[in-house]
Order: sequence, then C-alpha cells, then structure tokens
Amino acid sequence: MKSFHLPRKFLILLFWTALWQAASAAVGNSILLTGPADVLKTLVSLAVTADFWKTIACSSGKIMLGFFLAFLAGLLLGTAAFRFSVLEDLLAPVISLMKSIPVASFVILALIWIGSDNLCIFISFLVVLPMIYVNTLAGLRSTDPRLLEMADVFQVPFFRRIRFLYLPALLPYLVSGCRVALGMSIKSGVAAEVIGTPAWSIGKQLYLSKTWLDTSSLFAWTLVIIAVSALFERAVLFLLDRVPCGTPYKEEMK
Repeated sequence: MKSFHLPRKFLILLFWTALWQAASAAVGNSILLTGPADVLKTLVSLAVTADFWKTIACSSGKIMLGFFLAFLAGLLLGTAAFRFSVLEDLLAPVISLMKSIPVASFVILALIWIGSDNLCIFISFLVVLPMIYVNTLAGLRSTDPRLLEMADVFQVPFFRRIRFLYLPALLPYLVSGCRVALGMSIKSGVAAEVIGTPAWSIGKQLYLSKTWLDTSSLFAWTLVIIAVSALFERAVLFLLDRVPCGTPYKEEMK
C-alpha cells in the first residue's frame, strides 16, 4: 500500500493545480486570478535573487524566535500553575484575554509600544503562549494518579517521575498544541508584518504585491509561507519526538 501513497498525493496535487489553471483561464484576468504557470515563473525569478532568501531568513527567524520564547514560557507557566493553583487563578484572566483579543488589536498596540522591527516576534509570542500554557496544564493533569501513588510508595526520585510519569502524559498534548500553534504563529506573524511592513519581511512583500496589483507575486509569496510553515512544523515535531521519556512501568522506575 505504501508504494501508492506518493503517486496518490501527486495526483491529488495535479488535480487541484489543473483546476486552478482552468479557473484562471475561465476568469481571463491575471489580476483577479493568476495561473500556476505564472506563479511558478514569478517564484523562480524571485528565488535567484539574494533579497528573496534574506527576506525569508529574517521573517521566519523572527517568527520562530517568538514561537520558541512562547513555547518555553508556556511550558514553565503551565508547570508552575499545575503546581500552584493560586498562580493558575491569577493567570486565568490574562490567558483568556490573550485568547480572545483580535490579533489586529495586538498589532496596533505593539506598533505603539515596540515599533515594527520586532513586531512579529511579539505577536507570535502572544498568539502561541496561551495554546502551549493550556496544553501543558491539561497534559500534566492527565498523569495517571495511580502511577503517582505507586511512585510515592516506591519513593521514586523527582527526575525519574518527570521522565517516566509526567513526560509521557504531557508530550501528546504538547504535540497537539504545537500543530495548531505552529500554523498560527506563522499566520499571525506574517499578518503583523503586513500591517507594520518592517524591512526584509514576507508581510511587506505581500503588502507591496497588493499595492502593485501583482497577483503572481502575491501567490508566490503565499507558497513561500506554506513551505516555511511545513518545514517549521516538521522540525519542531521532530525535536519533540526525540524528547527522552520512558514507559511508566514499575520495573523501569526501580
């Protein structure tokens, strides 16, 4: 069955590409809807320039920095809130606000506070933090209480409890949260760049494409965003998959 997996995906991609080309031909206006051939041509012309790669490096680097800062902060705060219920109650209104306030409001406030250069770092951080925090808290709470009681009986050391009890319970929630947070960090970060238009950013290129009515460039940069998001997700999930944690059995905890 695996031998048919790749061709099937290729055929699905080919189907939607053909449908895209047919829709573009039917519209007959490259400003409203450009075809895949024009987009590919534009992408190739951009890819041979140094500015293209510098823009991708600067933009994705800042967004990734915001994500990893939020990941660490959410992990630490979620763990602390799991340990101290008072902290969870204290953080509850802040987390609720961060989840409910529109990204555009955050962007405007951030422009006032920190300017446009580091805007996407701040926005990615604010969008990702509540997701990681909530999933960390839920993951730690899902730890089997019977295993915790067994650990108390056998006087299992603290770090072994983390490795064999808490990490196996936490990791599925972190992976699930990261799958959503990774995409949201890219989307929100680029959206912030579109509003703030900092130098060497993908968002600025999207804004300029809209200003010049250059739909081919708009689609080309959108494909770049999709590619960066996919690579970023694979890299983070690969790292999470390599986190050392054991199976919570009594024999391993002796």
